[in-house]
Amino acid sequence: MVWTGTAERPGAEVAVGADGLVVDGPVAGGVLDASGCVVTPGLVNAHHHLLQTAFRTLPGTRGVPMREWLPRMAAAYAAVGVDDELANAAAEAGLAEALLCGVTTVADHHLTWPESTGDGVGIVRAVAAAAGGLGARLVFVRGSARDDPQSAAASADAVATALAGDPMVQVAVGPAGVHSDAPETFALLGEVAARHGLRRRTQANEQVDVEVAARRYGRRPLELLDEWGWLAPDVTLAHLCAITDAERDRVAAAGVSATHAPGCDLPMGWGVAPMAALADAGVAVGLGTSGGGSNDAGHLLADARLAMQVAPLVGRPVPAREVLGWATAGGAAGLGRPELGSLEPGSAGDLACWDVTGVADAGVGDPLAGLLWAAPGRRPRHVVVGGRVVVRDGHLVDRDERDVAATLTALLTGRG
Repeated sequence: MVWTGTAERPGAEVAVGADGLVVDGPVAGGVLDASGCVVTPGLVNAHHHLLQTAFRTLPGTRGVPMREWLPRMAAAYAAVGVDDELANAAAEAGLAEALLCGVTTVADHHLTWPESTGDGVGIVRAVAAAAGGLGARLVFVRGSARDDPQSAAASADAVATALAGDPMVQVAVGPAGVHSDAPETFALLGEVAARHGLRRRTQANEQVDVEVAARRYGRRPLELLDEWGWLAPDVTLAHLCAITDAERDRVAAAGVSATHAPGCDLPMGWGVAPMAALADAGVAVGLGTSGGGSNDAGHLLADARLAMQVAPLVGRPVPAREVLGWATAGGAAGLGRPELGSLEPGSAGDLACWDVTGVADAGVGDPLAGLLWAAPGRRPRHVVVGGRVVVRDGHLVDRDERDVAATLTALLTGRG
């Protein structure tokens, strides 16, 4: 079966032209055997922190309040030293994991910028090089977390200029949230976004965000974002835990999109986002894993399963097809990328072939829904990005995943 994102076509084929776009009809070239598979659009991880791939399951970081987690993670970054080399190795590991889990596009919200990294272009090029070597699509979000506003804006401007014209890399800007960044940072990064035509992204309504907004401003985070001009159609908000009905309506009226990260927020005890209610209000909903420092995995399909399972506790049951939509076209909408997350003619040739002939799928009456209900740790047989096969028979085409893992491990070991 081919699921295009809007239709199910049993026994169908997907043809990708030389330009990397899906076409209606046969094309010359190789054939990828997807017999016994459900073929879906490539998944879109709309919120990740790739650097945190190097900082998973650190002692003292599991199940703690965010006000404690943030400084512990910052201390770990400082102890290891964040530079171009670490950014490349961590991104390569995180992106390799993503591709091996059927994710073809990753939005990386990078928030750690030591003074030694200068304007940050070196870090961005290192992350982009990791994506290019593996064949993944990258959305690099030049973030900020207590950075000097002027420096953050200058860096974002340099990053956008440096990566302009790369068809596989999209640049966006995004403060970490009202808990860490001042109104000036939001304003200046917004000016950079307007100048370069970039999307804006930030995080809202997680534990510390609500606490700091109340203590510092006597307000709720979404009130502040609205006042600062960051509730708008070009903005995507990640997390949105524990929003009120009035806040939900405010977000919907503003045309903001949302990204759900249940694999981060639920196990850490940071809240549960009522994504079904947001979707019912007309908000475009995407899914993200968030970072390895809280989720520890980059398996978006597993997090989609978790989103589906927890949804009835904060609203209504959500069908598997709807959640798969969040993991594909929903995330793409938040990136302003309608060509992603679909297999209709004219869309990008990004797809994943999920083998459903194994024992975990035995007895499954609906193989598309079974992608979520059965086998939570499943990996795709093949993954294609823009017509390029990047995973074949469960293995990376251009890199050995063990070499990728060994590179990051050796680097971290060498830095003690």
